Amino acid sequence: MILSFIFFLLVFVLIGVSSLFQSRGDKKDYYLASGSVHPALVGLSAVATNNSGYMFIGVIGYTYVTGLASIWLMCGWILGDYLGSTFIHSRLHQSTRASGEVSYAGVLSNWHGENYERLQKLIALISLVFLMAYSSAQLVAGSKALHVLFGWPQWAGAVMGTVLVILYCFAGGIRASIWTDAAQSVVMMLAMGLLLVVAVNSLGGIDGAIQRMDRVPGFMDWFPKDEVLPGLAGGIVFIVGWMFAGLSVIGQPHIMVRFMTLDDIDHMRQARLWYYLWFIVFYCMATAVGMLSRVYLGDMSSFDAELALPTMAQQLLPPVLVGLILAGIFAATMSTADSLILSCSASLTHDLLPHKSENMLLLKSMTTLIALSALLWAFVNSQSVFSLVIMAWSGLASAFAPLLIVLSLGAKPGQKSTLLAVCAGLSAALIWRYLGWNNVVYEGMAGMLTGLLIFYGDAQYRKMRLGWVSSSPDK
Repeated sequence: MILSFIFFLLVFVLIGVSSLFQSRGDKKDYYLASGSVHPALVGLSAVATNNSGYMFIGVIGYTYVTGLASIWLMCGWILGDYLGSTFIHSRLHQSTRASGEVSYAGVLSNWHGENYERLQKLIALISLVFLMAYSSAQLVAGSKALHVLFGWPQWAGAVMGTVLVILYCFAGGIRASIWTDAAQSVVMMLAMGLLLVVAVNSLGGIDGAIQRMDRVPGFMDWFPKDEVLPGLAGGIVFIVGWMFAGLSVIGQPHIMVRFMTLDDIDHMRQARLWYYLWFIVFYCMATAVGMLSRVYLGDMSSFDAELALPTMAQQLLPPVLVGLILAGIFAATMSTADSLILSCSASLTHDLLPHKSENMLLLKSMTTLIALSALLWAFVNSQSVFSLVIMAWSGLASAFAPLLIVLSLGAKPGQKSTLLAVCAGLSAALIWRYLGWNNVVYEGMAGMLTGLLIFYGDAQYRKMRLGWVSSSPDK
């Protein structure tokens, strides 16, 4: 088991390090791979980064507890993600080329040729904090898997993941990240598919598995029991909330930067095809495995639900295949952690520090420092992987998604109104979570709607002022 796990990790490291031979040694190559990435690699990298330890650990744990109703989280998430991609991804890519910027914050703050320096620094600061929290969640996810399967202390997996991420980020920047993401996505798919087939067979096939799930009280209910409204209305609110969670992907710098690296805008449809085919298949398998884990493991009141997948793998599979599953989990956490850390590095070195201070030694040193900071956060973290990821995901989306939506639709908001919308959207999401309402409706929905309302109000005010000027007697 340990040998197969180490074998796959070494393969990932070698792939990442080999990107050094393609490196051009400048910041554009380090952060955007010189805008030369093939659409298949863009799609696989983006989806591997999206479907991280959150999917292997968080979603399966949530499904173990919730049951069939968790499919609406999947449906809402994928639909929201797709709706956002229909008009935003290509326009973000176009703006990246037009502005010449290398960071997500830089592109958003220079979208129409302006130089909104305060906005760029605010976006960078928010990104740095929330992406750091997000990356710590990935390290925690990997640690949990190693703790269950090998009995290692929970800090060991986090340290191992940090060292490996630093190694191939140091070698080739985002190109190393994208190459390893593509390889990791294959292992993730194989690992989840293997466990699904073995689990179904161990329960007597599909019919036997469904019969066993029917025996668990409330497990096959179509909607969660704690929904905000009774019946179908509550189910619709639940789905819409998770549609906003899917739409939130446009506010995630570490994912959207993948589409900024695409070699040609005409290849965007191909990149999206790779992305959604992989996303749908993998999410369906993850949800099925989560439901099967409840049947196979039973209702264990003292059991950490986020350990369902590694625990089931250990009981169902021979050691060599358990190593493959663990490599899949670890691959998922690393594919996201390295992306997050690189985005943090861009926020710090390109957006917050003076541009003239940028050099490759500084970039790589900051990447190492940020990775170590994320490791420290993982040590002191007390939240579940699911909770920490959703907090970071919703915070980033509430701050940035409304801005990216209005920019992609052709609006030209001023810097002051944009700063207000970013801060108000983020504040609304955090207050929503603090009040505990996130247990009913996804907090990012409240944050994103708040930001959009501010942009709408600003647009109406501008029209009103324009009407006053045009109707003035002096005119």
